[in-house]
Amino acid sequence: MANLFKRISDVIAANLNDLVDRVEDPERMIKQLIREMEENISSAREGVIDAVASEKQLAKELDSQRRQAGEWHQRARLALESGNETLAREALTRKKEHDGIVANLDASWQSARRTSERLKSQLRALEAKLEEARLKKGSLVARQRAAQAREQMDQVQDRFQTGLDLNHSFGRMADKVGEMEARMEAREELYGEYSQIEREFLKMETSTEVEVELAALKREVCRP
Repeated sequence: MANLFKRISDVIAANLNDLVDRVEDPERMIKQLIREMEENISSAREGVIDAVASEKQLAKELDSQRRQAGEWHQRARLALESGNETLAREALTRKKEHDGIVANLDASWQSARRTSERLKSQLRALEAKLEEARLKKGSLVARQRAAQAREQMDQVQDRFQTGLDLNHSFGRMADKVGEMEARMEAREELYGEYSQIEREFLKMETSTEVEVELAALKREVCRP
């Protein structure tokens, strides 16, 4: 029984915070640990029940022997009052037998009583540890879930920031394209009096410049 209590105490005394840091799923691990604690304490409780039952059985037997010793003492008195000394002597002899049993049983009962009291005290301490572990489980699971929520929020914020950066880049690209289109319109208006063939060459040159600038801007925006 002592070894069982020591083993259970070693399990319960484990630092749950350190345990959580070493596992990928703290909530599952804590639940598993508490289940093991509950099973071990249940086994210990059965052992304590057996010890207390034995102590109570000894107490009942001790009371029975004391009662019988008292009865033989009363019989010896009655026999002596009746003038039968021989019968009184026999009654006292039987009383002494029960007195001897009482002496032996009393020592055994005192030892059993101390043992059962100690085991009950240890069991109460273990049950208190189990309750403490259950409270810690709620706290640690809440911390784990909060940490996971913060991690998810950080990821969302990162994606959101990436989206903002892309929107900004595409906005700049749109502004550049708008500027290029405005310049093209301005050139067409400026050179409107040129001949058709000259306008075609100017348009081709302008389109080439636009494509070059657009390609350069795309490289800038898409650069990792």
